[in-house]
Amino acid sequence: MNNIKQYVQENKERFLNELIDLLKIPSVSADSAYSQDVIDAANAVKASLLDAGCDFAELCETPGYPIVYGEKTIDPDLPTVLVYGHYDVQPADPINLWDSPPFEPVIKPTAIHPEGAIFARGACDDKGQMFMHVKALEYMVRTNNLPCNVKFMIEGEEEVGSASLAWFVERNQEKLKNDVILISDTGMISNEQPSITTGLRGLSYVEVEVTGPNRDLHSGLYGGAVANPINILSKMIASLHDENNHITIPGFYDKVEELSQEERDEMAKRPFSLDKYKEALDIADVSGEAGYTTNERNSIRPTLDVNGIWGGYTGEGAKTVIASKAFAKISMRLVPGQDWEEITDLFAKHFEAIAPKSVKVVVKPHHGGQGYVTPIDSIGYQAAAKAYTESFGVTPIPVRSGGSIPIVALFEKELKSKTIMMGFGLDSDAIHSPNEHFGVFNYLKGIETIPLFYKNFVELSK
Repeated sequence: MNNIKQYVQENKERFLNELIDLLKIPSVSADSAYSQDVIDAANAVKASLLDAGCDFAELCETPGYPIVYGEKTIDPDLPTVLVYGHYDVQPADPINLWDSPPFEPVIKPTAIHPEGAIFARGACDDKGQMFMHVKALEYMVRTNNLPCNVKFMIEGEEEVGSASLAWFVERNQEKLKNDVILISDTGMISNEQPSITTGLRGLSYVEVEVTGPNRDLHSGLYGGAVANPINILSKMIASLHDENNHITIPGFYDKVEELSQEERDEMAKRPFSLDKYKEALDIADVSGEAGYTTNERNSIRPTLDVNGIWGGYTGEGAKTVIASKAFAKISMRLVPGQDWEEITDLFAKHFEAIAPKSVKVVVKPHHGGQGYVTPIDSIGYQAAAKAYTESFGVTPIPVRSGGSIPIVALFEKELKSKTIMMGFGLDSDAIHSPNEHFGVFNYLKGIETIPLFYKNFVELSK
């Protein structure tokens, strides 16, 4: 595969333009107003798989958005790699905080990406990273360097919980049969120090509703005499953490794995500057559970965060009103060992129990998923580590991510396969935020590195 660098450079502009065309499609799965755009993105991915060299590609219907499935078989006796990704994206709100329109991609330099980065919603999460695999397949097919079979399963509901993917996987186990699953929906430490994600946190996402009086009330006539749902919701949320930022839900930590000091010491070898971390976020200090470092707090410890809160009057000017209802969306990131359904139930029981009699509380579960840890002694991890080392000239560091990809645990349960997470994004890429971007270097480096994984995996599997 000595010509992979040359192939990438010769096709650089085309690779960028093809990704830009995909990024122009506003495939926001959370908003039904974009439903046709989501379908358009699915069709675009299908076309790209066929163009890259798949023998077969199709849109598989599900109860929700379709799964794009493709495959290239060269010998049934050879190993099969299953590539997973998603073509849906997060909502772009708040639009006014974007420096350029979220679905009008532009390439411009940044301090971290002097050679340029692609600014658009979905650039890193996950269209850019998913498309690296499509272009890597193109290279391997057109240069006769594909050493094994490959299957693609690209979904359109990752950003809303992947409910249809679970439905699809459970019904297509033979179709999806593989030897290893490859995902690029994670990141790495830096462009100089690659890393491989070996752990993911689970997730429980809920919405809470607090109801007081049967209608909005005049705050002068009723204030101080009738419960204010916004005030009460605020107090209830505040009570979910103690003075050490420890979550107060009974039973929440019962199944949390406590890592040994030796493992924590290994994690601490990861290059990290707290001062640069704070500077990048423009914060004076960090915050979190007492007794743990910043990198431990956002990877091996569970969390509870309010993702949105609303109620009452929020328009221009003033309206003196006690709202009838108040709402909040709350996510809990979980560590391996914590069952997301059990945690959701513990949260609901606790939140209802701490509510005063003056209000009514409803907890609505949205979605969730289990945490995951992949062993670093597996053939898949070793193949990925060799690929990064050859491509970057530096041995990658295994890290645990604070993010969640709920379907990874599902894959192991249903398909009995290990997942290797080869991410090429950076923490600074602003995924889920305004001005999301993906470095041109990272995009092209991913295309260069992925074929090396295939080569190594086949060699190590012999």
